Amino acid sequence: MVIFLNGSYVSNDATISYNDRGIQFGDGIYEVVRVYHGELFTATEHFERLVRSAAEIAIETEYTTQDYIDICKQLIAKNNIDNGTVYIQVTRGDAPRNHAYPIDVKPNVLLYTNTSERPMQDMQQGIKAITAEDFRWLRCDIKSLNLLGNIMNKQKAVTAGAKEAIQIRNGIVTEGASSNVFIVKEGKIITHPANNFILNGITRRVIKEIADAESIPFEEVTFDEKALKDADEVFISSTSLEVMPVVEIDGENVGQGQVGPVTKLLQSKFDEQIITNQA
Repeated sequence: MVIFLNGSYVSNDATISYNDRGIQFGDGIYEVVRVYHGELFTATEHFERLVRSAAEIAIETEYTTQDYIDICKQLIAKNNIDNGTVYIQVTRGDAPRNHAYPIDVKPNVLLYTNTSERPMQDMQQGIKAITAEDFRWLRCDIKSLNLLGNIMNKQKAVTAGAKEAIQIRNGIVTEGASSNVFIVKEGKIITHPANNFILNGITRRVIKEIADAESIPFEEVTFDEKALKDADEVFISSTSLEVMPVVEIDGENVGQGQVGPVTKLLQSKFDEQIITNQA
């Protein structure tokens, strides 16, 4: 496999220094962009968010949104990727271990590809989820490498035989361990506002665009665990999960325990977006 590291296309046995601040502190950011039939999906939106995340933690990278897109296209071609993802990671760079930011350090930029198919069976049948306390830091809007809270709750879900942990902070449903969370009540889609408590997912934005186009009421307001479990439908979204129905939470059925009509409509329209919104 060919990867991109700091300006060069190299083999996947290339190395990064132990002094990399991503290794030492999780001092960096990342993105994951979906590839469908050899083409990038919503790449511009992903890289605009990457640039924003970098600015929020004062990392200065020489690459523009278009530069990242061009690099991704090269990797897709070099690795012959049909369906899969491109992973992008930018760390502050190499420096002797010190909590304070180093001065005049060049960021480390890494991109590589993975092959993966769409989760069609789960999207058709729905998945199980659990609830878990959201004990992450307060800047979840930055897509940083600091994911320990997320992986602890994801593992809690896996141990319980579920595929996602829906996180709750001070009684309010925020988002999943690796997804955004939506409920449907009486035909209305409700999801947490895009503030510092959640990551404003790119798939989340596509869903909002679909809802607007289809005249489905879409409300960005907070809701609690009771509203979650009383919902007619629940679904989650992410780059890899797309529009994923949740049919069971904490061992109890959501609605009738089946994929609901609003979720099915969003899935259908998302399929259309895959065709029309590729980079």
